Amino acid sequence: MARISLQNVSKSFGGDQGPWAVNKFSLEVEDGELVVFVGPSGCGKSTTLRMIAGLDDTTSGTITIGGRDVTGLPPKDRNVAMVFQNYALYPQKSVYDNMAFGLRVRGEAKQEIDRRVRAAAASLDLESLLHRKPRQLSGGQMQRVALGRALVRDPDVFLLDEPLSNLDAKLRVKMREEIATLHARLGATMIFVTHDQVEAMTLGDRIVIMRDGLIQQAGKPLELYDRPANTFVAGFIGSPEMNLIDGQLSDASGRLEVRSGDLSVGIPEKTFARSGQNVTLGIRPEHLVISNGSPLEMTVNLVEQIGAQTYLMGTLAGHKMRAVLQRRDEIRAGDKLPIAFPSERLHLFDSTSGASLRMAQTGGKIGVMENA
Repeated sequence: MARISLQNVSKSFGGDQGPWAVNKFSLEVEDGELVVFVGPSGCGKSTTLRMIAGLDDTTSGTITIGGRDVTGLPPKDRNVAMVFQNYALYPQKSVYDNMAFGLRVRGEAKQEIDRRVRAAAASLDLESLLHRKPRQLSGGQMQRVALGRALVRDPDVFLLDEPLSNLDAKLRVKMREEIATLHARLGATMIFVTHDQVEAMTLGDRIVIMRDGLIQQAGKPLELYDRPANTFVAGFIGSPEMNLIDGQLSDASGRLEVRSGDLSVGIPEKTFARSGQNVTLGIRPEHLVISNGSPLEMTVNLVEQIGAQTYLMGTLAGHKMRAVLQRRDEIRAGDKLPIAFPSERLHLFDSTSGASLRMAQTGGKIGVMENA
């Protein structure tokens, strides 16, 4: 397998002056790493993947795979395998022939083709399906065939472009587990594109969050969850999304607090913000707690029971809030609950730039981040 390096890679479909689908994208993907590109539709993640594959030319920048500059090379000379959202199987060919097709085009020996196809089929539980045509397969089986077709090529890099988006929810979970298992077994370098943050969190060694062609933050899943670089990342990672409240930082008798209308929430002293600054306070729904005696009271508007957890949507001091609790069967719409904001779980962002001003406490330490 191989290391991938992207240096200031940009793509414009309108010429050298933009607008930019991808803008100065720089990233190092280590050998054997599974990196997930995630972001909303139109953020540039699939375009970046297609530039790595050679399916789209770069407007500027350099792409290297295994130390070899592949920026100007056609796809066939990059030794990458791509798995598409729509499977891209030949409907008239059997599973065996679909998996063997690329090897035949390359002129591999018949015996070697058979060995590779059957080995890949065994690893993906496709041995009993080799004689079938795609129309005789389920969505999950077709996706495994698409993976198998990539696997037999023994590529340096696997590129997967939203491969699970056409599957139902239960099958997506199963296929996600299969891809994770395959990656662990092969030790392959993989880049996986998705718009689903749950897929990103569960699959990726690292996650790259994109927006409008730019990297917003790159890091390990829990690093992004615990220390989001800005309000976009904070709202994108986590389900339900983080509660964000616009307010102003004030000094109340030597104690810093965020005020927003009738809501006042004290924060720890470690922050780059200053009194009077407009800020955005963030706290994840799962970090709100019911605390008898708290002066903050949330009126419950909606209760959703999700088995082991209870999701609440309500209003607190005029602000819409979401809370996630361990299962509570007795809570009903209209109830008023005393809610506390644990200070070690608070996030603070600049209201203008959205950049993090302070990171929540992790591992017993409170960190800080300058405007990023």
